Amino acid sequence: MTRPLDGITVISLEHAVAAPFATRQLADLGARVIKVERPGSGDFARGYDQRVRGQSSHFTWINRSKESLALDVKQPQAKAALLQLLKTADVLVQNLAPGAAARMGLSYETLKAHNPRLIVCDISGYGADGPYRDKKAYDLLIQSEAGFLSVTGTPETPSKSGISVADIAAGMYAYSCILSALLLRGRTGSGSHIDVSMLEAMGEWMGYPLYYAFDGAPPPPRTGASHASIYPYGPFTAGDGGTVMLGLQNEREWKSFCDQVLQRPEVATDPRFCSNAQRNTHRTELQALILQEFAALTAAQVVERLEAAAIANARVNDMADLWAHPQLKARDRWREVDSPVGRIPALLPPGVNSAFDYRMDAVPAVGQHNAAILAELGWSAEQIAGVSPSPSGGG
Repeated sequence: MTRPLDGITVISLEHAVAAPFATRQLADLGARVIKVERPGSGDFARGYDQRVRGQSSHFTWINRSKESLALDVKQPQAKAALLQLLKTADVLVQNLAPGAAARMGLSYETLKAHNPRLIVCDISGYGADGPYRDKKAYDLLIQSEAGFLSVTGTPETPSKSGISVADIAAGMYAYSCILSALLLRGRTGSGSHIDVSMLEAMGEWMGYPLYYAFDGAPPPPRTGASHASIYPYGPFTAGDGGTVMLGLQNEREWKSFCDQVLQRPEVATDPRFCSNAQRNTHRTELQALILQEFAALTAAQVVERLEAAAIANARVNDMADLWAHPQLKARDRWREVDSPVGRIPALLPPGVNSAFDYRMDAVPAVGQHNAAILAELGWSAEQIAGVSPSPSGGG
């Protein structure tokens, strides 16, 4: 069956998370993604860890369904091969150091003269201009710069996200911007330049706390795993030591919670707790009351009462629980893909489309596709390496 991006070729000078996350999603939709890597070592994310049978967890996650082309683009022959690829490509994605692509002659202005239909997406920490343009940017640094740490953690300790949330945010906006640019090109026939910054991506995601602190108002407090402004909404310990995550959204649910879960209907009309604003103000007292009632119950009994009252709840799962999650299994969300270390499980991308199946191909080794890609261009591996061809022709 036809996938949405079948026939689209993406060239990516990428490393770490943001750009690879964007391009893997393009590959999921059928695009041919040629990942240009350093000869030998490749994308430095390959060396982050060895948790997947000796292969990096980050790299395994965001690099399936790609072709790896190992080029030293500082060498004239390798750069010529890259430019030849870009003359017929649809998209170039890069998250090199600030200004590096332009110094290599890979700016949008230079490339569009040779390929007016090319879409160029530059991903950086702070964007293509402004006083922070050349500032180094890593995920945790952007989390900090964007104020994310100020609203995440406990009252005593700011905490980063447990995942690369700034990289993922930038990758998501790069992905959606590229899709919109392809749609626009379908109407105009022309490519375009996309400038995505991690700071601006996180700024968008920080919209709620920004407006919460509007006109100098106090920002949301750090409340650990509890919601900063809705209560009760967060983890509560039962009498057997188990933890139950629960959340209330409105006054109807609050009354049901008091009636059926706490089995103390009078609490619903207590002046300290009769509105969310009051419950939030008096959360310490309300927490003590809830924990007192839950102390006589097991976690399973608490969940049983919450389900009967139609109150939202969840388990506090770890990674082993997620691997074995019954809902993912029931919806047949797991597949296997090839990799340099053998077959490994992989989650299907979010969203089920009745018209096509996602592409779920192998995670590549460094330079695995050099011979095939260079042959398409009429080059041999020896020519790219700057040495004379072997008698057999090589490649």
